[in-house]
Amino acid sequence: MDVMPSRPEVFLLTDADRDLVADGPALIDPDGTRHDIPPKVYEVMKFAEEALRQGYALQITPRRHELPVDEAADAIEMSPDELRVYVAQGEVPFRSSEYVDWVRLADVLAFNRRLNQERRQVLDEMLSESVYDDDDDASSSDR
Repeated sequence: MDVMPSRPEVFLLTDADRDLVADGPALIDPDGTRHDIPPKVYEVMKFAEEALRQGYALQITPRRHELPVDEAADAIEMSPDELRVYVAQGEVPFRSSEYVDWVRLADVLAFNRRLNQERRQVLDEMLSESVYDDDDDASSSDR
């Protein structure tokens, strides 16, 4: 599992992800008591272990499934104003109460994955079209 310093990793389990699996992963107390955990929880524990073994500090912040836009922006390291623009454009569904706009964390995470994927595609296209990759073009333009 790839651990990046100062980059948040948000784990959100679906109802199915919370299910235990026969002979699945478990936490074992020092006295040998076994505590079965869902496979997805094991992934979270593995990530935490790897980060700590690499010498990183770890902050665990439980979050609700529905958050104010400002808190959701913090979860994906985006400015609240930027996320509000995307929400206003309909990129992320929301609901309004009297004073707060609320978004589902799952929707924000899906949006962030899609945004990052689109950014990677654009960068890949830009890199593949770079004139610096073509030595023949560079040498012929010098003449």
